[in-house]
Amino acid sequence: MEQAVDVTDGEPTPLDLDDIQWGALNERPSPYVGSYLLLRIDDPVAGRELVRRLARFVDSGPPATDPSSGAWLTVAFSYQGLKALGVPPESLDSFAPEFREGMKARAAELGDVGESSPENWEAPLGSSDVHVALAALSPDRASLEAILEKARNAHQELPGVQLIWQQDCYQLPTGRTSFGFKDGIGQPSVEGSGRPASNPKEKPLKAGEIILGYPDETGELAPMPTPDVLGRNGTYVVFRKLHTRVAAYRQYLRANAASRQEEALLGAKLLGRWPSGAPLAVSPERDDPELGGDPGRNNDFLYGDDRRGFKCPAGAHARRANPRDSLDDQGSVDVRLHRMIRRGTSYGSMLPEGVLEDDGVDRGIMFIFAGAHLKRQFEFVKTQWLNDGIFLGAPQEKDPLVGANDGSGTFTIPQRPIRRRLQQLPPFVVTRGGEYCFAPGIRGLKWLAELDS
Repeated sequence: MEQAVDVTDGEPTPLDLDDIQWGALNERPSPYVGSYLLLRIDDPVAGRELVRRLARFVDSGPPATDPSSGAWLTVAFSYQGLKALGVPPESLDSFAPEFREGMKARAAELGDVGESSPENWEAPLGSSDVHVALAALSPDRASLEAILEKARNAHQELPGVQLIWQQDCYQLPTGRTSFGFKDGIGQPSVEGSGRPASNPKEKPLKAGEIILGYPDETGELAPMPTPDVLGRNGTYVVFRKLHTRVAAYRQYLRANAASRQEEALLGAKLLGRWPSGAPLAVSPERDDPELGGDPGRNNDFLYGDDRRGFKCPAGAHARRANPRDSLDDQGSVDVRLHRMIRRGTSYGSMLPEGVLEDDGVDRGIMFIFAGAHLKRQFEFVKTQWLNDGIFLGAPQEKDPLVGANDGSGTFTIPQRPIRRRLQQLPPFVVTRGGEYCFAPGIRGLKWLAELDS
């Protein structure tokens, strides 16, 4: 059995890497292609047979020496999916209340209102039909098709299981998403995962922040579903389909900038990074592609020397999503309690560079979040840091890119001698749907497959 050591302040805690689904802790290859699939279980016996078959294709173990090789499959279940499999009530009741309620029930609290409200979500997202979520990723199309064929064979011969939704996705060689910025840079490292920290200024997270069954940053164990075989080495997974209004974003920059150079700077101020991935905290005046493309440097920074946000505005998207040491003077807020694994994957074709009119194509980002605490990780960040400006001292402001903006919002850019305040921020991102899921460990998958109704 492969194990790695979780180096805590007390006795080392071994991470059972052979029981943790590979996608939870390992970096994705770059570039890659992938596909997300949702299935409905109409018959619990067929559903358990599906899980038995899928479990054979789910990888675990320590980080691959070459993340660009092969393909992998991640399997997760909604609360309704576990119920459809025949998981006993006492076990279902042991899951986090947010997971049991589901994302649709919590949409208003998350800021999914108006155009982003569940009544406008893409079917079947948000419905009780979403039972099993599969994520297949690969560095090349041939390997992806091979793993997808295995997944298809696992369910096509089972009349009690139906494929109800599929979304193809990809990452460009540049790593850039539809807004034109490189993504996926600021991931936290996790003790015992075997993956080095990308920011030497930050300690790795305790494993229990991401994987259930290990001490977290408080020194305690997160509440874990029962029985132990089902909960241990599992993680909660949040998936959201977000449509991006790229033309509207470009139009807004054009309308509020006097030159192309100023447009680029304004976009960087909104995001907190330049298109190449170079952080404003390190390169505040101009883009630095060499810095942005260097994984040893593009996440090696803090905000402590920029409290007032002259280099990177406090309200910029990247700084809101991970304030780093910005809040150290507030005492009551421990940023490390709200970190999580975040994966962004593009879908739909890119809007050609320079085009300012919407072409009608559905494009955007499939966002995946993984962690052991739905409420104090994903929900806290979404409601308190992205949709609210109180912690910044700007209660009327929201995240300029992904916040629940309605056309009346503002965004402050600190500068001398007079700060600049952008007005009438429109919604650049619209939620198309999503769900809370649970990805069990390998032994948990086998336990589900062996359930007897």
